[in-house]
Amino acid sequence: MVRFSELITSITEGNTSNAIELTKKALEANVPAKEILDNGLIPSMEIVGSHFEKSEIFFPELLMAADAMKASIELLRPELSEKEGAYVGKYVIGTVQDDAHDIGKNIVILMLEGNGWDITDLGIDVSPEKFCDVIEKGNFDILGLSALLTFTMPKLAETISALKTAGLREKVKIMVGGVPVTQSYADQIGADAYAKNAIEAVAKAKSLVNK
Repeated sequence: MVRFSELITSITEGNTSNAIELTKKALEANVPAKEILDNGLIPSMEIVGSHFEKSEIFFPELLMAADAMKASIELLRPELSEKEGAYVGKYVIGTVQDDAHDIGKNIVILMLEGNGWDITDLGIDVSPEKFCDVIEKGNFDILGLSALLTFTMPKLAETISALKTAGLREKVKIMVGGVPVTQSYADQIGADAYAKNAIEAVAKAKSLVNK
């Protein structure tokens, strides 16, 4: 029997070896990778993000949890990255400037890849200027902006503003997400969609290209 609570604890405590062992056991027990993601990794991400935001843990603990999360993700990647259906579109994604966190972003990428999206990952700490440059030169359907911290949320608005100033806003649909981000804030800054988790991100992305 798979105990997702043990996997969650291992990841949130940054115990990489335990996280790997429990993830392997779940896969060996024929638990679908998506189920492990939904019941183990995503809850872990939410807990870690909340604890960091409340200063209940600090950057070293966050990095340890991120390493454990990434180790589990790599084990799930082969199954999650298998295309489920036809090509949907091109999606570029990055974590905003001054934010060095990519746990949630990486899970979103896995889910999008598994659902037919061609993904370009810009990584972390991406400036508004860099986002503008990529959108100007590329041909993307959706731009995904991620912010994990309250004090980096304004960079979401700054990036959208920079795209408007550069005359690029209408070239791409914009999705935002991250622990402190809400639907209300997404509406306030003029994003096209908000997703509270990776599963919702897939549905929202598809709805944007079907409009």
